[in-house]
Amino acid sequence: MAVITNTFVSGSAVGNREDLSNVVSRITPEDTPIYSLAGKEKAANTFSEWEIDSLAAPADNKVLEGDQYSYAAISPPTRVGNYQQILRKEAIVSKTQEAITNVGTVERLKEQVLKRGIELRKDVEFAIVQNNTAVKTGTREMSSLPAWLETNALRGSSGADGGWDSSNKYAAAETTGTLRDFTKSQMDSCMQSIYEEGGTPKFMVCSPGVKGTFVGFMSDTNVAAFRYNTDGGKNTIVGTADMYEGPFGKVSVIPNRVMTPNALKRRVFFIDPMYIKMCSLRRMNTVTPAETSDAVKRVIIMETTLKVTNEAACGVVADVNG
Repeated sequence: MAVITNTFVSGSAVGNREDLSNVVSRITPEDTPIYSLAGKEKAANTFSEWEIDSLAAPADNKVLEGDQYSYAAISPPTRVGNYQQILRKEAIVSKTQEAITNVGTVERLKEQVLKRGIELRKDVEFAIVQNNTAVKTGTREMSSLPAWLETNALRGSSGADGGWDSSNKYAAAETTGTLRDFTKSQMDSCMQSIYEEGGTPKFMVCSPGVKGTFVGFMSDTNVAAFRYNTDGGKNTIVGTADMYEGPFGKVSVIPNRVMTPNALKRRVFFIDPMYIKMCSLRRMNTVTPAETSDAVKRVIIMETTLKVTNEAACGVVADVNG
């Protein structure tokens, strides 16, 4: 077959609208497990303070009949705090671009604001899991979660706790130790330590690599094998586990994509969300700056800090290969 002479074909056209999906998929995930699990509170100052109290250890308690009362000294609680950190994202789009009929919406201001909001939440998650000592003046910075955890911390060789520094009034960053493989024994030991302190962790948050290591614990001789019914004769290869029930409680195991950089993947957090709060002087909100050009602007901003109301209720296995 031949094309009739002078037939105008699509390959010669310059004005045909391209066939491009209006749905723009983002490869960047939106999950922020620790930030999402944490309770949300309102702050009243740039330094948010709270008190940590503890019970006396159990003792052999018996007295004489008719004995005279005696009164033990009262120990005041420990007063601790963390500094509000300002986090911000900006977006600006020309008014011409806003007026153009665009393929999809990703280049429009509304979509950019949504995208920046997701990025800002991930930045908060990053601030929580990195190993930071608070900065009090200038550009303020919160003490991160690793800085607070010391009572139930399993560390590699030469690793050391940070913890609350009463003289400087901040939680100091931990000292990293020698990396080692994550093991079921470490997980059980950390959960036992938390249990003995009176805590009940609900979640284990770790890097994706550590989640893979955890799944490998299914081959441990002390772990019960899976038992399940087949569906109409169709079998499924099961190569994952999302919950661990050990001698000292049950935890959901959550991989955290924010914890993929080498500096972040070395920790496994055991968290009771009752004792983890985000205390915000300014919750995340969108600001519209004054117009100074032929463009529309938005700023997404928040001022918040991490509040660990009692670090003994949580724990960490640090210095693990992620």
